[in-house]
Amino acid sequence: MEERGRGGGGAASWGLRCLVRRKRVDSPESAGGRLQLARRLSVFDLVAIGVGSTIGAGVYILVGTVAREHTGPALTFSFLIAGIAAGLSALCYAELACRCPSAGSAYHYSYICIGEGVAWLIGWSLLLEFTLGGSAVARGASPNLALFFGGQDKLPVFLARHTIHGIVVDPCAAILVFIVTGLLCTGIKESSLAQAIITSVNVGAMLFIFVAGGYLGFKTGWAGYELPHGYFPFGVNGLLAGSGTLFFSYVGFDCLTSTAEEVRNPQRDLPLGIGISLLICAMLYMLVSAVIVGLVPYYALDADTPISSAFASYGIDWAVFIITIGAVTALCASLMGSILPQPRILMAMARDGLLPSFFADINKQTRVPVKSTIVTGIFIGVLAFFMDVSQLAGMVSVGTLLAFTIVAISVLVLRYIPPLEAPPPLSCQHSAASLSYQSGGDIQEIVRGKIVHSSDDGNIYCQNFDKGSTDMTPLLQGKSYKGVHTEQGRRKIAAWSIAFVCAGVLVLASAASAKSLPSLLRLILSGVGGLLLLGALIVLSLTDQADARNNFGHPGGFICPFVPCLPVSCTLVNTYLLINLGAGTWIRVSVWLTVGALIYVSYGQSHSRLSMHSSRQTVPAEDGNCNCMRESFSTNPVPITPPR
Repeated sequence: MEERGRGGGGAASWGLRCLVRRKRVDSPESAGGRLQLARRLSVFDLVAIGVGSTIGAGVYILVGTVAREHTGPALTFSFLIAGIAAGLSALCYAELACRCPSAGSAYHYSYICIGEGVAWLIGWSLLLEFTLGGSAVARGASPNLALFFGGQDKLPVFLARHTIHGIVVDPCAAILVFIVTGLLCTGIKESSLAQAIITSVNVGAMLFIFVAGGYLGFKTGWAGYELPHGYFPFGVNGLLAGSGTLFFSYVGFDCLTSTAEEVRNPQRDLPLGIGISLLICAMLYMLVSAVIVGLVPYYALDADTPISSAFASYGIDWAVFIITIGAVTALCASLMGSILPQPRILMAMARDGLLPSFFADINKQTRVPVKSTIVTGIFIGVLAFFMDVSQLAGMVSVGTLLAFTIVAISVLVLRYIPPLEAPPPLSCQHSAASLSYQSGGDIQEIVRGKIVHSSDDGNIYCQNFDKGSTDMTPLLQGKSYKGVHTEQGRRKIAAWSIAFVCAGVLVLASAASAKSLPSLLRLILSGVGGLLLLGALIVLSLTDQADARNNFGHPGGFICPFVPCLPVSCTLVNTYLLINLGAGTWIRVSVWLTVGALIYVSYGQSHSRLSMHSSRQTVPAEDGNCNCMRESFSTNPVPITPPR
């Protein structure tokens, strides 16, 4: 966070600084008497929420489409590659969740590590992701429930879809959303227990598919694997293309980080919850896919109901009932995972002043943001009732991939240029080039009734000239002053390296995706982007990580390995997937982001708590030394002890 600019370019300069100002890590001391969410979640609760949010009904459909169009019998390997790619983001999330265990997930991390403008962009994108994702999941409930009644026309009138003035309304979707919303309002422990029960049924159905399918496969000779054109009919390109599609079947673990404020021991439990959830999901996906593509040749799989049709082809029609139960419970668990994070993101944004305080209220009895949850449920329910959002599925992916990308970059920022939670005295922040004037070998600056004086011996002194005193109090000794300049140089090198990494990733991913460009031009751009990325990565690898990273945020917890290579790889994968979402998706997302930018400029920027309480002050303490305000929401001056 910066001070208001003096002199020319005031308004524009201040507006730009609003975008990059950063807040401190939340702590119990910064709560200011504000009611907090209840810490009631254990590792078991987190695993139930994570698995339930991740394994949606999509796995009951994706295995057929991806196998037919991309992978063939190699579907299991595509799930493995997609799981590894998702695991890269999970490792980045785990470290930030330990260091900054507050509600808000990627919005909260980007606000601390990058700045307010990017944080608003991520928060606004996540709201779009969870809203559309929840509506799409709810909309898929009635077709699956219809299987229990013998078809869509057999559903009860209050659940069946109807056409009104050309609009297909879905009462079942809206009712399901309202039931889940009411459940989430009862408390986080109660809703996590319900999630655990629903998820257990879903996992049981998937294990049944594996066991029963495996028995059939060994009994009949695995007809799906006995193909003349091999295990990889579409080659490596098809395998990777299938992995890109299946990547989104792992999305859901990020909702765990939005509950960080409700976890009993976030430094230990959050990494375990994220890791175990992903491991369970990957194992279930691979087991089910290995069985299904072995039972039926990939080209004979039904694109809409691959698992049910595979069992039906062997005359086991009763298995369809169990598979349908798994699909319905997967829908319910996924819907809970879509609605759960959104009120907490709204609450985090309202706490920071970027949204009205209405969304920050926490119910005293249930200790959850009931008002935000109700508003979220009503909005998603109405949208699911009136609109089929399946054609907007790409917009859901934008929010997810943007969040994954920013989280990876935030890990780099945390390791190399972590924010200063307590800034040094204002009189010590300026370099020699920015001081007021030079006289001989001395440098002087007048700061709030004091003279900051750098003498020939290399020490910096603070003199109270307003009281007529001639006492010279050393603020910073010469050796420490030189160390400050060394650290500033290291931070500049790291900052530019991170910037060049981002530029190289963008150029390389864009060139690799631009199939309409001539081959030679694509090759040149890919080479330029690759060299830029590789050079910046080498410089970053040779640069020492900041010592301040060890004291940043909450101590202890998980440490992301293989930095900077792992976060850079994660950034490259997610950026490539983002660019390949298509122009139509980006046009629709741009409309949503434009609306968000207008809201931020008209309301959020001026109501931000950083805007109202971020002015730095330097005041004389009783002992005559300089004190400095913390960059936080607190208004209590915090003395900064000069290094000795």
